[in-house]
Amino acid sequence: MEVQVFDDRVCQLGEGALWHPERQQFFWFDILQNRLLSRVGEKALSWQFEEHVSAAGWVDRNSLLIASECSLALFNIETGSHDFICHVEQNNPITRSNDGRADPWGGFWIGSMGKAEEHKAGAIYRYYRGELRCLYPDFTITNSISFSPNGLFAYFSDTGRGKIWRQKLNSAHGWPKGEPELFVDCKAAGVNPDGAVVDQQGNLWCAKWGSSQVLAYAPDSEVIATVTLPAAQITCPAFGGERLNQLFATSAANGLSTQQLAQQPLAGQTFVVTGDAFQGQAEHAVIL
Repeated sequence: MEVQVFDDRVCQLGEGALWHPERQQFFWFDILQNRLLSRVGEKALSWQFEEHVSAAGWVDRNSLLIASECSLALFNIETGSHDFICHVEQNNPITRSNDGRADPWGGFWIGSMGKAEEHKAGAIYRYYRGELRCLYPDFTITNSISFSPNGLFAYFSDTGRGKIWRQKLNSAHGWPKGEPELFVDCKAAGVNPDGAVVDQQGNLWCAKWGSSQVLAYAPDSEVIATVTLPAAQITCPAFGGERLNQLFATSAANGLSTQQLAQQPLAGQTFVVTGDAFQGQAEHAVIL
């Protein structure tokens, strides 16, 4: 499998990788530069915001639900306009949104974190049918929010604790059922979990911050595949392409020294790998 640069714009903190299945178009964010990015062929696209933006779900062909620093908003891709949906931690100036993804019921899960990675300052929320509910408080760096193709499980991680959990879901409405169980202790394995996505077979593909890798975990938590990429700080994968056989991955240049940047000239760029080993599932639409 050959790794290619999908987009050579340097992100300080690339995140929120999303393949829009109706538009057949890839979107991602540079959180620290308040930008939503995309490209169509050779045309690079960018939208500037007044605050941090980090994750999105698609609503229809022309609309994304975008998580910003302290709210969810409906964003029009064609016009650049956005309409307020709800607040998220609007009275907490130390936090911002981070990782998020739509679930099979049309809900949207979004995590928050401290802007300076303050200990246990963040939480994971679910927005569903007009209600925003806090599911898990006391997270330091929320990540890895993703869902099994059969709708039985949600996954999420705290990069600060180095752990990925699996949560059973109610089949009728997708709210958590019971307590989450530990899926992978990444700290024990010496890696840091970041963004993640689940494929058609139920394997969890998780970016490993600082390791230049995306690891694939089978449903029994065994590592079954490794994708190595030309930047250490890999942040978020997404499956895309017409056959969902492409793995996109964002990265970050933030925090790297001059020497490290010289050793990683592609740091912060966005990558794509194509191969028959990838069989992604289409992203679910958010139902407002």
